[in-house]
Amino acid sequence: MTLDTFTRSFGRGPRKALAIHCTLAHSVAWRGVAEALSDDMTLLAYDLPSHGKSGDWDGQGNVHDVATDMARALLTEPMDIIGHSFGATVGLRLAIESPELVRSLTMFEPVYFAAAVVDDPDRVAAADRNSAAFNAAYQSGDMMKAARVFNTGWGDGSGWEQTPEKLRQYMADRIHYVPASQPFLRDDSAGLLKPGMFERATMPVLLMDGATSGDMAFAINESLARRLPNVTCRTVAGAGHMAPLTHPAAVADEIRSFLA
Repeated sequence: MTLDTFTRSFGRGPRKALAIHCTLAHSVAWRGVAEALSDDMTLLAYDLPSHGKSGDWDGQGNVHDVATDMARALLTEPMDIIGHSFGATVGLRLAIESPELVRSLTMFEPVYFAAAVVDDPDRVAAADRNSAAFNAAYQSGDMMKAARVFNTGWGDGSGWEQTPEKLRQYMADRIHYVPASQPFLRDDSAGLLKPGMFERATMPVLLMDGATSGDMAFAINESLARRLPNVTCRTVAGAGHMAPLTHPAAVADEIRSFLA
């Protein structure tokens, strides 16, 4: 499936980078990080399927395939890739499937549950119990409640009631993206865990998490760190899962140091 891909560019630095946002956000989410890195890189960000101003996914096929194909089409030369959450899993996939196009990879808490399912199923089971409220709301058709539960677990900690109504509706309208992502995120539909796949990603990788994030984020990062051949791990103090938005300067400092 081919979708219209909306992009925006930030900065004026010599390094070319592609940034991929998290589920329920859009490309403007990278503004803070991009402004902090504006002298170092020119950052191209795109809107995921059904997000921002990109085309709507029609529900057919695998949405992660669609998101990855959109990103791959933007890599006209080797570039640095920077991804957050779902977006980081797209970056990971590109680094493994198309390593010749990825100069470096930066990931902030990629939600690639499949690796942790293999390595630490007990920790994943604990997280699954915490997902029961989301599943119940979604299955009942209450998309607003499902969005609230999701935002509470993976949001920036500001609170659902403090979230503007327009943004709440934006998230509710796209909450179907969460279960639709599971074939890749949870079940490894692209086969990245097959023997020899991770060894393809030989480029430098920066893998970050937030000091106050949930255990699932740590479990996933630990699993990925064991598999990636050239990885640097960093933790952003005082930050949670949404650090690229809540702590953009700190995230940018880690990226700058890594690329140096």
